[in-house]
Order: sequence, then C-alpha cells, then structure tokens
Amino acid sequence: MINQLGNYSLIFGFIISAILIILTLFSIKVKKTNLEKNIFYLISTQFFFVTFSFVILIYSFIVSDFSNEVVYNHSHTTKPLFYKIAGSWGNHEGSLLLWLLVLTLFILLFYLNSKKLSGNYKTITVLFQEIIICGFYLFIILTSNPFNFLYPTPNEGLGLNPILQDPALAIHPPILYLGYVGTSIIFSSSLSALITKNVNSTWALDIKKWILTSWIFLTIGILIGSIWAYYELGWGGFWFWDPVENVSLMPWLCLTALIHTISVLEKRSILKSWTLILSISTFSLSMSGTFLVRSGILNSVHTFANDPSRGLFILVFLFILLITSITIFFVFSEKENSSINKTYLLSKETAILFNNWFMMFFLSVVFIGTIYPIFLEAITNDKISIGPPFYNKILSPFLVPFLIFMSIGPNLRWIKSKLEKIDTKQIIIFAISVVASLSIIKISNANILFTLFLIFASIYLLLTTTVDLFKKNLKLPQKVSHLAFSIFILSILLNGIFAKEISYNMKVGDEVKFLDNIIKFKSLNSSNEKNYKKLIGEFELTNKQASQFFYPEIRVYNQPNIVTSEAYIKTGIFSDNFIVINLIKDDGYFNVRYQIKPFMIWIWISVSILALGGLISFYTKKYE
Repeated sequence: MINQLGNYSLIFGFIISAILIILTLFSIKVKKTNLEKNIFYLISTQFFFVTFSFVILIYSFIVSDFSNEVVYNHSHTTKPLFYKIAGSWGNHEGSLLLWLLVLTLFILLFYLNSKKLSGNYKTITVLFQEIIICGFYLFIILTSNPFNFLYPTPNEGLGLNPILQDPALAIHPPILYLGYVGTSIIFSSSLSALITKNVNSTWALDIKKWILTSWIFLTIGILIGSIWAYYELGWGGFWFWDPVENVSLMPWLCLTALIHTISVLEKRSILKSWTLILSISTFSLSMSGTFLVRSGILNSVHTFANDPSRGLFILVFLFILLITSITIFFVFSEKENSSINKTYLLSKETAILFNNWFMMFFLSVVFIGTIYPIFLEAITNDKISIGPPFYNKILSPFLVPFLIFMSIGPNLRWIKSKLEKIDTKQIIIFAISVVASLSIIKISNANILFTLFLIFASIYLLLTTTVDLFKKNLKLPQKVSHLAFSIFILSILLNGIFAKEISYNMKVGDEVKFLDNIIKFKSLNSSNEKNYKKLIGEFELTNKQASQFFYPEIRVYNQPNIVTSEAYIKTGIFSDNFIVINLIKDDGYFNVRYQIKPFMIWIWISVSILALGGLISFYTKKYE
C-alpha cells in the first residue's frame, strides 16, 4: 500500500508538471502577471509530491519492505540503518528520483529568488525547466519506476554492493547531483534570456549564483569521490581517468570556464555567445554523463547499473533538448557590437578567453577519450580502454602555457593593459621558481626536460598567487581559488615524481625490505560484524626513525557474497603511508602493497580551499 502512495504521488507530480507547461505558455501568450501566484503554488505542490515519493522510498528501505523490487535488489535486513537510507539513491531508479527531487527543489528556489526579475524571463525559465522535469517524470514512470510491486514478497533482499557501503560514497551521489542538476537552471535561464533579449550584465549577476552553486557542489562531489577511491578501491591514487571520473570532470571544466566568462559579461557585456554556448554545453554534459553511467554504457569500476536501453531513452530526450537549444541560439542570438566592445590582446578579458580555450581543449580530449571506446564497440564490437598514458601525454604539454596565463592574467587590466617595466618582485619570483624547479628535478633524478618546465610553471603560479593575496586590486575569491589551484597542481606533480610502491606476496611472519624500511607481517586476526566478517592484518613498518603499525582489512560480506579490501593509511603533512592486502588462493599467502604517497593531504586541502573560493564569491557582487 505504501509503495502505491509513492507511485500515485509521482503521477500527481507529473500531472502538475504538465499543467505548469500549459500555464506558462498561456501566461507568455496573454502576458498576464496575475498568473504568477498560481505558478508558484503549482511549483510548491509539485515539490511536495516528489518529496513525498522520495520519503516513501527511504521508508521502504528502512523497514526492509521487499515487496518493493528496488528495495529487494539493493537492501538486506542485516544492513546498517545508514546504508539502508543511502541505498535508496544507490541504484538506478532511486538516483533518478533524487535527480527529480533536486530539479523540483531548484526551480522552487529559483522562483523564490526571482521576484525582481522580469515576468517573461522568469516564466520562460520555468517553462524550459518544467519541460526537463516532465521528461524526467515520463522516464521514471515508464522505464525506471522505484515503486514496482514484487509478488510473492521475498523474505530477504539481495543486499547493497559492499563497495557502496561507505560513508563517503553514501553522501557522494547527492552532492554530485546538486552540482549536475544546478546546471539545468543555468540552461533554462540562458535560453530564456536569449528569447527575451536579456543577455546582459544584470542577467550575468543573477545567474552567476547558480553557476557558483553548481560548481561548488560538483567540486565537493568530485573531491569526496576521489577520496573514496583513494582508500576504498585500494588504488592508492586519487584520479585514474576512469570513464565515470571523466563524465564528472567534463561539466566541471565547462562550469569553470563559464565562471570566468560570466565575470567578463558582468563587467563589460561581452562574450555573450561564449556564455550561452557554455551554459548549454554544461547542462548537456551533466545530463549525458549521468545517464551514460547509470545505464551501464560506460565500463567502469564505479558503475553499479547496467541497462543501456533505459539510458538511450534519456539520451534521445537530451538530443531533442540540445537541438531545440541550438535552434533557439541561432534564431535569437544577436551580433555583438565589435566597435563598442573591442578587446585588446593585452587585457584581462583576453587572458580569460585564452585560458577558456585551453579548458575547452582539455574538455575535448577528455570527451574523445571517454566516448571513443563506446563508438568503437558499437561499430566494430571491439573493446578498448583509454587510460592515464593517453591523457597525460596529450594534456600535460598544454598545462605549461595554461599555468603561465593563470599567473599573468589576474594582474592585467580590463580593456587594455600597457607594457610596463618588469617589477622587481616578478624577477625574484621568476628566479626562485627556476632554482626551486631545478632543485626538485635534481633530487628526484627526473631527467625529462618537459617535467622541468611543468614544475617551473606550477611553482611560478604558486608564488605569483601568493603575492597576489596582498594586492588590493584583486577580489578575495579570485585570490583564494587561484592559490588553491596552484597548490593542487604542484601537489599532483610532486606526488607523481616522488611516489614509491612495492607489491609482495607475504604470509604471517614474513618481512621485506623497501628503501630504508622493513615491512613485517606480524599477525592476522578475525572478527565478525553485523553483515560481514573481517580479517585484520598487523604490519610493522620499521626504519631508522621509529616503528609504525598498520592494520589493513579484508572484508567478506554475507549478502551479497563479495570480498573487499580496506586500506590502512597513515596521513602525514608531507606524505601518506599506505598498506592494502588482498587474498591469494595459495595457502597462507596475501598480496601486500605498500605505497609512499607524497603530498596527498595537500591535494585534498587545495580542492577544499578551491570550493571555499567559490563560496566566498557569493558575497562578492562585482568582479573587479
């Protein structure tokens, strides 16, 4: 009965969405402002029905209602309560309902914060957003209903994938979805601004908060996912160019470019086409990426759904939206006045434009590397995997000029800058960067000339952004974000240069020497938890300074019957020590992998500060 209420609630919500589409079209045609109150009531009611459906789904997971097919497929009575709740969105159907919930929440928030906006602009934005919402309703009700009845009711469920039973991954999807879905408002408002001829600095200031909202949530979501992969999958790394990682990176790159472009539009009312194209592209990438993953079309260790036919349904819907948006762009876009809005080579806006081109190149490479294997398999039935070597070799050379432009750009003036005498500070920064990069190369024994240039560019950016902190002509968000990015890039480089690893098959009592360390497998203990059995290895790491103990785990889950490895990590200011063990069929032997991972904590800290920079931007009304 309770599942039927959830289903009926979805149907009522769909009806309201359809009414909203009709009502907004009528409101635009007759230009009656008195309909706005009715629109608001309907939007609020729609949000209530979707929320009610989602609450029912969560309740079904909590009480282990296995008459619900989704609960049966993704839960178990022995599963802890927290993961029962997280299981409601840790599946295809539940994740789509979460998408819909966030969509209805964002259009409600948009309407509540749009009292000062022109009526037609607001109404058309609602129209486009409701078209998206209506499409999601149809997709969920017809192909991915989370309230399908299962008869006879099983006594026990199949359980949630153990890899998903982790606090980080439990909160990772909702945060990521807030970033993805936020791009729908950007998309809808951009089309509305085009039609109503409102693509100007006032609109830029209004839409900027939605761009920042999406970017912040997407940044935090990617960060949490990277941290989870680092300790849970046993990779000992934060990014492996996995297809699922890539589909979150692409809209992030687009949003980052859009933040800079919207700032130019806000300041000088130029780069309108850039802004609109990036707005459309960001939403398209967010939507297509999510459903490529959820459909199982992309092969990935992160993929926990496999039904390409349902993914194709939404891709057709996306194609229709994309064609519509492109048509609107070409029909309603206006040619910018080049004489009034002239740009000079040596200016802040030109530097922003150059770096945006670099980001579009990065995005294109990631897009090709992610999508090409899909097309190849569809045409030839051959499966290939494109990994880190491809991305690193193509992207790395372009990072050098990108970082240099990032260093120079903030200190240029709007409209036109003049070549002035080189500041003494800049000479000192350049000299320190050269000495520091040469020293790092010498210490690491890296003999690749390009590595030297890349380290130099990253150190130069770090020192430049550090000096910029004390300048009054730059806004705080820009200072914080650029400094964080410089720390991020340098930490990645140093991590790649100085990381060390050993893999060895060991049994209790064995020891192995690695660099100045002796690793001893001292003991193996076991214990039973509620829904799994764990084997705990005790390792002693000894060197000249001291001894450290590590306790990596192997977990054997009851339902489903899956074995996972839990890494044990000792985090330091400058380096992590990482040990993970895996079962080997040979009697008594375990595969032990020990890694030294420099500057990992600075990668996490820098991304956190990067998100903080976006948050600070909410309190900065004008881009200086």
